[in-house]
Amino acid sequence: MRLLIAGWQGQLARAFVDAAPARSDIVALALGRPALDLCEVRAIERALSEDRPNVVINTAGYTAVDKAEDEPERAVALNRDGARLLAKVAAERGVPIIHMSTSNVFGGEKEAPYVETDAAAPINVYGRSKLEGEADVRAANPRHIILRTSWIFSPFGGNFIAEIVQKARRGEPLRIVTDQLGSPTYAHDLATAIFDIAALAHASRSTESAPIWGTYHIANAGGPATWHAAAQQACRAAGLDTAAEAITPITSGELATRAPRPRNSSLDTSYLASHLGLTLRDWRAALADAVAALSTPS
Repeated sequence: MRLLIAGWQGQLARAFVDAAPARSDIVALALGRPALDLCEVRAIERALSEDRPNVVINTAGYTAVDKAEDEPERAVALNRDGARLLAKVAAERGVPIIHMSTSNVFGGEKEAPYVETDAAAPINVYGRSKLEGEADVRAANPRHIILRTSWIFSPFGGNFIAEIVQKARRGEPLRIVTDQLGSPTYAHDLATAIFDIAALAHASRSTESAPIWGTYHIANAGGPATWHAAAQQACRAAGLDTAAEAITPITSGELATRAPRPRNSSLDTSYLASHLGLTLRDWRAALADAVAALSTPS
């Protein structure tokens, strides 16, 4: 099975590259700009013609949540228009698409974890652009699987868990939000599960009406969790118990961010388990693996 992964710099794309060698049934190619520019239909057509994938996985997009408030056109160009072009070109070749989305499509007012049928009501530009992208992917390619996930972490730099551990090791004071809920999700576990989903999509590609097509929530089990709890768990996994206890809990109002964040970003993944037979392990065990893989302090 040949997979074309749109995007190569993000956490999930890097996790795909790391996980692929363990799968003898998979040949995965991750491409980003300029080789695969989602804003250029000819680049998309060329990439699919040259690689001839069985399934396309879209991890590319505009993910700078705060910057999106000031650059809505760029967010929409990638998260909606680029997603639509990729899905359309794949559909023209009869190729299924797995499209990554986010819990930010929800408003965050629900008390329980969100299920797939809950009404979407994004409260920031990023969430709106991703929700519009979902709709356009559905319209452009009937052979689609849309995966909403939440709070991705990995051993790679630039994510919450890695930054928390690095700051704790340097002895920096930590002030972490305690009134936002989410479903922490390990990029490597996510990548492994998506490989299994891609195999199901490949097996179902001959029909547009296969029951596999649709929208799913995917995240590690064991949630919901707050950012504060996740930060404490990360410090403890790194052997920094004193730093964990010293983390100061703060409210969202005390943290100045350009974009509002949903109070509740947690996802119910029971439909994924019942319909596709997939369950990710507890996020705490996954976090321990991620912290163990972080570079030791110099």
